[in-house]
Amino acid sequence: MLSSSSRDLLFLALAARLGHSDSSSSSDDDESGSRNESSDSSSGDGDSSVSIGSVENDDEDEDEDEYEQVFIEAMQNVKDNEYVHDLCAEGSYGYILFMTNEDWEQLGRDISNHDHLGSLSITRHALEDENMSFLFRGLTKSNTIKYVTLYENDFGAEGVLAMVPFLQNVDYLEELNLNDNTITSEGFNSVFRALHGSAINYLRCSGCGIDSIKIDNDYIPRNLRILGLCHNSINADGCRELAKLLQHSLLRLELSNNCIDDEGVEILANSLCNSSWLQIDLTQNQISVEGMKLLLKVVNDISSIESTLRSNHTLNLIKVVASDDASGGSDKESEEVQQQINDAVMINRRNRNNPEAAGKEKVIHSQLNSIKRRNLAALLGVDGEGELYVALRSSIVALFSTVDRKQCLQQQRAYHMAKLEAIGAEIAAIEGAEEIAEVSRGTKRTRRDVCSNSW
Repeated sequence: MLSSSSRDLLFLALAARLGHSDSSSSSDDDESGSRNESSDSSSGDGDSSVSIGSVENDDEDEDEDEYEQVFIEAMQNVKDNEYVHDLCAEGSYGYILFMTNEDWEQLGRDISNHDHLGSLSITRHALEDENMSFLFRGLTKSNTIKYVTLYENDFGAEGVLAMVPFLQNVDYLEELNLNDNTITSEGFNSVFRALHGSAINYLRCSGCGIDSIKIDNDYIPRNLRILGLCHNSINADGCRELAKLLQHSLLRLELSNNCIDDEGVEILANSLCNSSWLQIDLTQNQISVEGMKLLLKVVNDISSIESTLRSNHTLNLIKVVASDDASGGSDKESEEVQQQINDAVMINRRNRNNPEAAGKEKVIHSQLNSIKRRNLAALLGVDGEGELYVALRSSIVALFSTVDRKQCLQQQRAYHMAKLEAIGAEIAAIEGAEEIAEVSRGTKRTRRDVCSNSW
């Protein structure tokens, strides 16, 4: 895989690192001896001291050497098209440090031709735009890879653009992790568009310097379930584009630590009304308590009974905390709004397959309980009495008279049913007597007939 000159350099580097060189070994022994002598003389009791930190570092180095050896063996298996499921490397590996652009391209070619690899992970400063471009010059397709992890590298939009042919020709890719690479909005938009025909269901692009987003309805990945966009700079304009996704089959949208304000929340809230079984994380943004109330209204609008029934009964989780800079209210009020959101979402969960039942439970919870409704009304600034309470109060006399009339009719029905039963019993007795009499008359006629025949 490596050129001969690179392989020689790698051997020297690894030999120096592992202490296999004769010169380094002898010098290390000399230095070790002098250190021991000085240690003995300073301690005065003849015991040598060992640094705990030094031992820990040695253990870490041994672990890293072991992982690197696993990577080298796996890479050889890939080259020989022998079975290996995972190929994992980090930028600190000596082998990685000495790979040329041609080596990266060859690695990509080997992976494209491999029939077994399921997971590719190259992380922690192993890749930058140049070698990324060479890697994906060779890696243009795969019939087996499901997971690609490239977090904490040093590539940007240029490196991501080199991935596009691969993303368009990977049949079974389910998860792509690009966290903590400065791919910017340009890179994200290119990746998102390239994935529209793939099997991708989890895309991670947190900490990628994304601010503006462009989503084309015709190029939304049809299988995307989870989108991670935390620690970016997404604002209201980005929310306007993300709102398009909320009408599809997305299950989780991670937007914590962005620049989303109340305007952005309002845009998302309008789209969340019809979302099904979605979890959304909006913590650590620029959302005030008033913005939080917009989200509460999505899952439990108490302005009327009809509005409560028409609220969203399928959202699975809404996490949002008012920003200190934009709160416009007390911490207690923010906590109360979040608790009310949690209560409404919990009702959704209890009635996961029955939104109608969730709506009815919310009406009972929020409209028929006068204390809870009064508290919610005060929180949201709506009429505290509510339409049901007003209706009951205005017709309280009629209500009681209706109850009395009902009881009276029930009593009359019971009286008449008892009379009917008595009448029925009397009729049955009369009919029984008539039957007995008829039988008696028939017997007498039979006897007369016998007597006349005897004469």
